[in-house]
Amino acid sequence: MKRLCTILGIARSRFYYWRRTAADRAARQAADARLTARIRAVHRESDGTYGVPRITAELRDDGERVNHKRIARVMRSITLAGVRLRRRQTRLRSRQR
Repeated sequence: MKRLCTILGIARSRFYYWRRTAADRAARQAADARLTARIRAVHRESDGTYGVPRITAELRDDGERVNHKRIARVMRSITLAGVRLRRRQTRLRSRQR
């Protein structure tokens, strides 16, 4: 293992850390997959208008403990976004003297 890590240019401790945490990564990916399904359902129910804040609120109302940053990360990974309404711009008139 020492030779392989040297060839790849990584520390052996890093390899063993990666191997030790493989189960945690798999569990997180499975949880993200379940969350993705829930996000898609809420987004579809809103006709594609809900963004991160409203989807987070919907999931929390259903009893799910989620962070808005995690929702944003998952939505970015599946390329979902809410509708952005443009704000009305007012034009300034030049003052006449």
